[in-house]
Parts: sequence; C-alpha cells; structure tokens
Amino acid sequence: MEPHENTGHPRRWAILGVLVISLLVVVLDNTILNVALRTLADPVRGLGASQGELEWAINSYTLVFAGLLFTFGVLGDRFGRRRFLILGLALFGLASLLSAYAQDPAQLIAARALMGVGGAAIMPVTLSIISNVFDPRERGRAIGVWAGAVGLAVAIGPVLGGTLLEHYWWGSVFLINVPVVAVGVLLVAILVPESRDPSPGRVDLLGVLLSVIGLVALTYGIIDGGEHGFGRPQVWVSIAAGLAALGWFVAHELRSDHPSLDVRLFRVPRFAAPVALVGLVFFAAMGVMFFGAFYLQLVRGYSPLESGLLFLPFAAAQLIFAPRSAAMVRRYGGRAVAAVGLALTIVALAAFVFIDAETPIWIFSALGFLQGAGMANIMPPATESIMSALPREKAGVGSAVSNTVRQVAGALGVAVLGSVLSAVYRDQVTPALSALPAPVRDAARESVSGAYGVADQVGPAAPRLIEAANDSFVSAMHWAAGVSALAAALGVVIVARWMPGRPAPAPEAAPAGEPELAGTA
Repeated sequence: MEPHENTGHPRRWAILGVLVISLLVVVLDNTILNVALRTLADPVRGLGASQGELEWAINSYTLVFAGLLFTFGVLGDRFGRRRFLILGLALFGLASLLSAYAQDPAQLIAARALMGVGGAAIMPVTLSIISNVFDPRERGRAIGVWAGAVGLAVAIGPVLGGTLLEHYWWGSVFLINVPVVAVGVLLVAILVPESRDPSPGRVDLLGVLLSVIGLVALTYGIIDGGEHGFGRPQVWVSIAAGLAALGWFVAHELRSDHPSLDVRLFRVPRFAAPVALVGLVFFAAMGVMFFGAFYLQLVRGYSPLESGLLFLPFAAAQLIFAPRSAAMVRRYGGRAVAAVGLALTIVALAAFVFIDAETPIWIFSALGFLQGAGMANIMPPATESIMSALPREKAGVGSAVSNTVRQVAGALGVAVLGSVLSAVYRDQVTPALSALPAPVRDAARESVSGAYGVADQVGPAAPRLIEAANDSFVSAMHWAAGVSALAAALGVVIVARWMPGRPAPAPEAAPAGEPELAGTA
C-alpha cells in the first residue's frame, strides 16, 4: 500500500514515543516504591512508618488507580484524550513532589492517592490515542511497543529504586518523576493531537458511580484479604459489596440507552476472550513477581538492586519480542501466537516448582526471560483484539476495560497467591518453632521476613531457624507457582476456543469504511 493511503497520523511514531514516556513514569513508580519500603520504615533514614502505614502507602495508590481507570477512559473519550493525558501527567508530577517531601506517613499516603488519580487519567488514554493515530494495519505493532514498555517498567523499577536509595534520600524515588513528567507534558502539548468521541451522548452518571464503587470495594477486599487473611467477615463484605455494585452496573448498562460500556460486547468472542486471557495472565504473573522478590532478597540474600537486576531478563524479553508480535500475528494468526506465548508462560511458571535455595541463579533469570517472551506474545495480540472490537471513537472504553482487568487481576493474584504462600509457610515452619519463646515463635511463624527479623534474638538457634524458614518458604513458593501455572493453563481453553485466528488475506484491499480498516466490531 502506498504511504498516502495510510490513515494514520503523520507523526504517529513520535507520538508513540511520547506515550511510552507517559506510561513508563506511571508503571515505574508502582514498582519502584517496593524497594523503598524498608527505608521508609526506618525512623532515622525514613519516616518511621509502621507495617500498616507502609501497606496503605501502596494500597492508597492501587485503590484509587483501579477504581478510576474505567471512568477516566470513558471521560477521556468524551472530553478529549490529550486533555486528560496532560491533566493526568500534571497531577502525577504534583503528587510525586508532595510524596518526595512528605513529613509523615499520613502525608505520604494522601499524596500516593493523588498519584493514583493522575495514573488513572494517563493509563487508558495512552492506548486509546494509539488506536486513533495509527492505521489499523500498524496498530498491532504499536501496541506491541506499548506492551513492551509496560514489561520494561515493571522490571527496571526495582533497579532504578535500588540505585537511587544507595546514593540519595528516600524521596528521590518520587522526585525523579517530576522532570520526566515536565518533559512529557511539553511533548504531549506539541505532538499529540486532540481526539474524542464525536457523538458522546449523555453522561451515564449512575453507571460511572457504580463502576467506581464496585471496583474500589472489590479491590479493597482483595488487598485486605491478601494482607490480613480471608477469614475475617469484613473482607467478604467488601468483596460481596463490590461484586453487587458491579452486578448492578451490568444490569443498568443493559437497560440504559446511553451506557458507559455496552456490556453486550462480552458476547463478542474477540472482545471477551482476550479480556479474560489478560486477567488470567496477570493474575499468574504478579503472583510470581511477589514471591520472586522475597525469594531473591531473603532466601538468596541479594540486595534490592541485585534483585532488580535479576529481573531484567524478563524486561529484555518483553522489549525484544513484544514489538515483533504483530508481524507474527499477521503471518500465523492471533490464536497461534497467543497459544505459543501461553505455552511458554505456563512452562516458565511451572518450572518455579523446581527452584530451591541452591538452584544456580542464572536459571531463575532464564525462567524470567522465558516468561517475558511468553507474555510478549500474549498481551499485544490480546490487546489488539480488544481494541479492534470497538470503533476508534470508543477506544477509551476498550483501553479502560483492558487496564482495569489487568490491575484487578494483578491485585487478586498477589492476594490469592500470597495467601497460599502464607498458609503453606505457616504449616511447614510450625513444627520447627516449638522450642522457641512465644513472641519469637509467633513472629517467625507469620512470615519468612519475620523469621529473619527475630533470628538475632535466639542466639545459637539462629542458623536452624533461618534454615527452617527458608525451607518452608521454598516449599510454599512451589505451591504458589503451581497454582499460578494452573491459572495460566485455563487460558489454553480460551485461546483454543475463542481467540481470533489468522487474519483474512490482503486486508489492505478493504474500503476505508469497512470493519477491517475502521476497527469496528
């Protein structure tokens, strides 16, 4: 096809670069904080934050982010995607500055919540802008670059955070966002064109409100259960309230003549199947990231920076394979590419069952590379299928659904697999603690980090305590890895039954108004 027939924006690749910068700063910050938690708990070097305050420093961001993703995707379609991107970046930069100079944990928690508002405005519009500035024939490649950026940010966050903490004060992990955001706002204003739904109709206020209430309540229940156990009534009340609100949302959207989300789309296989696949893959992947960090830093004794470096092969695989997935889809079809990616992911997850305290560390990184390669061939075709099921003017809805499922499934993965990890660890380590004093026994039984924390108090028994804690954690890690592999294996059925296959030959021959070019269902 000749260049003048391409329906994409003339500066689309430069625009993609700006969007990647915007995306990196959001995803980076969500992972970079994890390595700063120990410093923040220090009363001299940090804020003297308690365990509960540290949890809320993470969760205030996650709750607001997950709760507003869908709403901001819809509102971005209506009021202008570039406008929401600039607003989100500005809020994110301001909140980063407030976080860096927080004087106590409460201020940090509030600033992190504001960062969640900014992140929720940025994330969905990046993907919907891609759908609007790229010709559908190039969109898959662009989404591959976008997905690679997500994987890169997840892996390099701990590396960057560890480097900053070794040389500067804790606030530097937030302050670094400010100049990046400033450059991002300038480039967005210069390069990114405004786009919106030309016929938005009325705002579905009840639908928007129900989606926020449902997502916040569900996410809160999942996070709270993962951290403090699912045996408490308030956890299930929150989860049930969230599910009830989302059920009401679905019922309302079916009746509404101006729905925020046409839930009938979930009857369309090329929309519903990849949404489910994204959820399963992120459920499994975030759980592995969770127990992998503990394994490297406690069982193997690596520093936060070294642990981050050991996750880099995961990012390298994303960068190498995600941008190339579109060409593979054109040649072999989305179903075949996603199936191969899923097979690689399942093999990598299942192989963690055989990792122990003596396994050569290169094997851990090699499995990370394998998992990254697998996910790089799942996420782009799945995301492209979701976005192509909607017209360009509704791209924010598809992006919001994809990102919301990704966020909630990731939180659910950490909560559920974390609960499996904790339950098996406690069951395995309890017999080895019977001779210890009650306070020490309780702390060591709670978690492997608790065992390391009290090891100095037991004198000559410390080596035996550490060995028992390590063995119990590795055994628990095997169970969690097995569950994550089974969750990913459920995706095989989805891919085989419902994912789109090989694209029709020569789609470029279709007229501009046809679905293949217009990106409509």
